[in-house]
Amino acid sequence: MKTTKLSGQPIICQLLSFIPKELVQKSVAKFASDRYYKTMSTYKQLVFMLYGIISKSGSLNSLCKCLLFLEGKLCYLGIDKLPAVSTLSDANCNRNSEVFADLYYNLLDYYKDELQSQSLVLPINGEALGEKLKRFDSTTFTLFSEVFKGAGRKPLEGKKKGGIKAQTLLPFDSLVPEHIELGAAAKNDKDFLGQLPVKKGYLYVFDKGYVNYKIYSEWNEKGVYFVTLLNKNASYNVLSDNPIDILDIAMGDGVLKDQTIQVKLKGSKEGLKLRLVTYKDPHSTKILKFVTNHTEYKALTISYIYKNRWTIEPFFKQLKQNYQLSYFFSDSQQGIMSQIWIALIANLIFTLIFCRNKQAESFTTVVSMARSGLNTYVCFLSIIKLEKLSVEDRDNEIVQMTLFGNLEGGVFQKLNKSP
Repeated sequence: MKTTKLSGQPIICQLLSFIPKELVQKSVAKFASDRYYKTMSTYKQLVFMLYGIISKSGSLNSLCKCLLFLEGKLCYLGIDKLPAVSTLSDANCNRNSEVFADLYYNLLDYYKDELQSQSLVLPINGEALGEKLKRFDSTTFTLFSEVFKGAGRKPLEGKKKGGIKAQTLLPFDSLVPEHIELGAAAKNDKDFLGQLPVKKGYLYVFDKGYVNYKIYSEWNEKGVYFVTLLNKNASYNVLSDNPIDILDIAMGDGVLKDQTIQVKLKGSKEGLKLRLVTYKDPHSTKILKFVTNHTEYKALTISYIYKNRWTIEPFFKQLKQNYQLSYFFSDSQQGIMSQIWIALIANLIFTLIFCRNKQAESFTTVVSMARSGLNTYVCFLSIIKLEKLSVEDRDNEIVQMTLFGNLEGGVFQKLNKSP
């Protein structure tokens, strides 16, 4: 009996089919990234690195050895020769990582409508629309060499490890980041606010590590909103108390105060007027102080908006858990950044597959399934949709060589002995 779940291409090629060749050519032309390379084109580097990142290869040599299983299977991609370790290493070291960053943004724009339509975000507290809210935070990838300066003090014994920090902007109504800045882990988070491309009428949520009153003032003039925590040592004057829901006062939880305050602003006599919302968490009983320049939302809405910022943390966990980002195939700045950008491209592809299949399996399961069969010709999308194997699919004589004799039965068959 023939199976109908086979594809004409291995799973790695099926995944790469989500990357239109014209988008790759557009990025290559923009950065002239193939100018000095005869054999290792940008697209080939993308294919080989994507394989290593998804398969979680433990070294560059291991990656190139594992690629031998794909010999003759990449002709669908126009690749008829596998790379030497030195050739791939040179490309990682010397090719500008910006070409992969540009490809990521091109893919994001290409699939933007589909990715947003698959993520349903209800208005927070009935008034804050998800499409107008954006959250950002940073995560650090530890390196074993001081290529990028790491944060913290130097250990008493041994060399200090390097680190690269990814400043990430994630919309509330999408599952993939729309802006990423890569830099040394030692770089101050406050500098990122000035680099962030903001939009008028949007609200940005971040933690107190990004506090920068000068940028707040500039955002006020541009009509850009924000919500963040107030630093414990912040100095301010209370200008007025705003009315709050009396039920919050009676219950002793929720919003405790809603005030207008003024903070000192360097170079300004008047200072900067902001809104301060004091909130008591009903679960942890902690008192939190949120500062914002948005005056229209309810005080409780401001609190809920900040609470939803924490949903960016599972994204960082998802990125580090499912792709090879604990070991880097290059010790050069460009190679390290290229690997992160290609991991982000892989994450975008799997997010798209995850959404198209209506979240039939958990995200980690989808990536794990692909990892275990990158070299196989099974139709990946068909396997994801299977709730359970049919009787025919469980028959070992169909899916693999018979392990036992016919008299003893197969692995999934009961012994059928006559009395």
